[in-house]
Amino acid sequence: QVQLVESGGGLVQAGGSLRLSCAASGRTFSLVAMGWFRQAPGKEREFVGRINWRYSATYYADSVKGRFTISRDNAKNTVYLQMNSLKPEDTAVYYCAAASSISYSTTPGSYNYWGQGTQVTVSS
Repeated sequence: QVQLVESGGGLVQAGGSLRLSCAASGRTFSLVAMGWFRQAPGKEREFVGRINWRYSATYYADSVKGRFTISRDNAKNTVYLQMNSLKPEDTAVYYCAAASSISYSTTPGSYNYWGQGTQVTVSS
């Protein structure tokens, strides 16, 4: 089992920045990728980006490319989502997720473990 604990959400004005953290514990050696997803009220869960657990290669959704950056601290088993130039449409609950078999997926069903979610609200 892998446990994921998120932190760092909050309220920010449009154009501002936030950094989310996701600390992983447990059988982290079994992981192949970490992903970030978000879900706005009334909408489906949406892929934001992912990072390869071993090689730190990243991939982003077009909607956040150039504004969001995913990074990893190996020593802390923590993944970060740095969000810059935030827009009101970025408002959502953000989830980190961990995959143990598929390293390149953008679909929620391919991720085996999920954090509790953290609210990000961007005011206009």
